[in-house]
Formats: sequence, C-alpha cells, structure tokens
Amino acid sequence: MMIYPACFPGCASQAPVLTWQKLAPIPDPEGFAGAFAGVSGDVLILAGGANIPSNKWGETFHKKWYDSVFVLEQPGGSWQRATPLPHPLGYGVSVSTHDGLVCIGGGDENRQYAEVFSLRWHDGKLAFKSLPSLPRPCANLCGALVGHTIYVAGGIETPSATRALKTFWKLDLKRLDAGWTKLEPWPGPERMFAVAGSDQGSFYLFSGVKLRAGPDGKAVREYLRDGYRFTPGSGWKRLTDLPRPVAAAPSPAPSAGRFLFVLTGDDGTKVDFLPLTEHPGFPRDVLAFDTQNNTWSEDGETPFSRATAPVAPWRGQFVVLNGEVRPRERTPEVWSAKFVAP
Repeated sequence: MMIYPACFPGCASQAPVLTWQKLAPIPDPEGFAGAFAGVSGDVLILAGGANIPSNKWGETFHKKWYDSVFVLEQPGGSWQRATPLPHPLGYGVSVSTHDGLVCIGGGDENRQYAEVFSLRWHDGKLAFKSLPSLPRPCANLCGALVGHTIYVAGGIETPSATRALKTFWKLDLKRLDAGWTKLEPWPGPERMFAVAGSDQGSFYLFSGVKLRAGPDGKAVREYLRDGYRFTPGSGWKRLTDLPRPVAAAPSPAPSAGRFLFVLTGDDGTKVDFLPLTEHPGFPRDVLAFDTQNNTWSEDGETPFSRATAPVAPWRGQFVVLNGEVRPRERTPEVWSAKFVAP
C-alpha cells in the first residue's frame, strides 16, 4: 500500500490521506484504454475498450476495439469473463447507478454510436438493458451522475472529426420516457476528453482538448485549462483555471468532502516527444479542487501515469481501471484508492 498525504493550504484539518493499493490486473496482456467501468450488485465491471495488440511502435499501427466484459466480485479475487457486449465499443461514458452500470455512446474504428445501455449483475449473470439513445453519435465525451440525473458533455461525432462538439445533455433516470434533454452548453470552447465531476448537486467540467484542422486536414489539438460548474436552476459558472491541462484524465473525478480530485492526465507538453519508446508518460500529480473556495492545489502524486481510464466507486473506495500509461501503450493494471482522515 502506498500513502500520499493530501495537504491543502489553509485546510489541513480537513485534508484526507490518499492510500493506493493494486487489485488483480485484467487478464489481458495489453489492457484497455477507453473501457467502460462501474458497479452493479456490488460487483466491479470492466467492458470494451481498445488497445494496440502488435507493432505499437511502428510508423503504422492498428488499433483494435473489444467487446469483452470482465467482473471482479471481491477486492482480493480475480477477474472473470462475463457475457460480451453486443459489439466492440469504447471511449464512451460510464456511470454507476442504483440499477447498474450505464454505458453511454462511444465508438469503434469505423464510427461513433448514440446507443445507451445498462449492464446489471444479478445471480452471477450479466443482463443488458437498452436505454434512450443520445441525440447524436458521440465518443470521447465525459459525464457524471448528479442525484438521479446523468449529464454528458462534449466529444466528437466521427472518428476523423476536426472539431469537437459543444453539446450538453441530461437523462433523468426517473423519467426515462422523456429521453435525453438538450441543455445550454458551458460558456467556453467546444472540447473532447474533458474530465467530469459531481458534488453537492452540481456538475463539473474540467479541461479537455479543442480541435482544429491542420495543414494536412487532420485534427490538431489545443489543450485547455478552463473549468465550469453547472447547477440546475442556476446555470453555468466559470471556475478558476486549472494549474495545467488534464486532458483524458481518469473520469469522473473522485470526490472527498468538499474536494474533487483530478489524477494525472495528458498536459500536452510531450505531444511531439520522440522516440515514442522512451516517452516518460503523463504527469503523475494530483490536482485538488476546493468546490467551496474555488481554488486548486497540487496534492502529491499517484503511483501511476494514466489517461483514458474510467473511474468507478466501489465499496467506499474508487478504482482506476487500465488506461494508457503513455501514447500507444495500455496497461492491465487496476488501482484502488481510499481517502481517510490524516
């Protein structure tokens, strides 16, 4: 177990201590980026995602999407395979609810999807249930549960998009018949790979990347540091900028007390780093946002470098599952963390 003390200026008495431990790895030699993950029936689920199974360091490489599903019934146990997804899928939004893991949007190597479904673990079996589809196909979006409502923001509509979406939708889980509702988006640039968060009835949107077409017609990324809070009935408020970009950081952001924690993520400073085989990975620092005081502080480090990894709450802790340790390289690692009083 690794312990990283969390010390926030002016609030040491409330500061939690972040403790990390490894759980059993996913039984795949590569692991997956952009997988769906969450909890149903007190069981941890990981589904779908993508990796580069061979020749990942060549000038050309092939990214493969998966339909595999794994479940972990006990923290000290091993992952078991479950019924696969209807088709390969990854890079959508995962939300754990009282009625199972909700998987939203995503894509494969050919297209993005608008489909939404839940995965429910019951009596040792995985059950699928279709939910209202998104208003349009979307991947690389972010989302979080606020009360009984799911909010999702941004993303891209096609794999080759050169502009991200500026879309903000909600789904009231108590009024599924109403489907997704389009809401006024945040007062800032469109984006994908942002980090979502939820605290005290509000939805949070941090960082991400804006896209534009480069000279060759391919997407060029602009890394963002802005953040916003949406409160039903009050709308959007711009927050203090992040100390650095955190594109594709594990999402939704874990919370403890009045703090939201953004872990590692891509800050964009090593986009052109060569050779890729010596890339040092993404920053490992933890950024803590004080939702009451609208301030950021640096809060130690994680024991891993990670991007495009889902976060799932499980048994009083939160779990970061697989993801990228550096460009083109995934990991089967699964890390669990707990916030405890110092």
